[in-house]
Amino acid sequence: MSRLKTTMAALKGRKALIPFITAGHPKPEFTVEVMHELVTQGANVIELGMPFSDPMADGPVIQQASEHAIAQGIGISHTLSMVATFREQNQHTPVVLMGYLNPVECMGNEAFVKKAAEVGVDAVLLVDCPPEESTDLLEHLRQHDLDQIFLVAPTTTDERQELICQQAAGFVYYVALKGVTGSADLDSESVAKDIANLKSKTQLPVAVGFGVKDADSAVAVAAEADAVVIGSALVAVLGQCEDLTAAKQAVTEFIKPIRTALNSL
Repeated sequence: MSRLKTTMAALKGRKALIPFITAGHPKPEFTVEVMHELVTQGANVIELGMPFSDPMADGPVIQQASEHAIAQGIGISHTLSMVATFREQNQHTPVVLMGYLNPVECMGNEAFVKKAAEVGVDAVLLVDCPPEESTDLLEHLRQHDLDQIFLVAPTTTDERQELICQQAAGFVYYVALKGVTGSADLDSESVAKDIANLKSKTQLPVAVGFGVKDADSAVAVAAEADAVVIGSALVAVLGQCEDLTAAKQAVTEFIKPIRTALNSL
């Protein structure tokens, strides 16, 4: 059983918390320590963003975080090295790499997946790599027991949801709004209906993200979901931190109330 599947099963109905951070932001030397602090404060899975110059699904906060990381020389190889360092002390928390297809193709699907498996990555979410374009990558991922996470949007048809659910592994990521990360306000009632419909098509856990900003919004969308992903708001908070002590304190103050709120469900 994969680390991701084991983690989700062990929750036994409790809601998983999946924070997103961008590798190398705000400073490269912060990333691994922040990952550890996220786990300490109750993160069940970590979604680690691979910096990319054209992150079309991301809003201004994560776009700027990627630009900042790239300006400091952080790319896909550095991100993988950060996972390897994280694994020196943590062998149990799943790590999902989130990003875009171009850097992976530059490295080569086979080389990327092999290295990702070696350093302890558990799953990959590539926004612009839908099931129709995933044949080669998915073959390599399955050979190395890595999962591919796919996105389902509010506009995704039932027919397409079924296709995505057939290909997905680990969990299915429901995008809670029409737009980029961190934008708009959530309609929790609509989200709940959409997730219930999606769960009728898959036995995989369903995570919900995009637009989740704090404890209240996390609880509002968690009723039907198995996991909550929170990114832009956390990235924005970290972006204000000049030193590691401040970054770890920011993580504590941001994540702890969300974890507490989810535990109450």
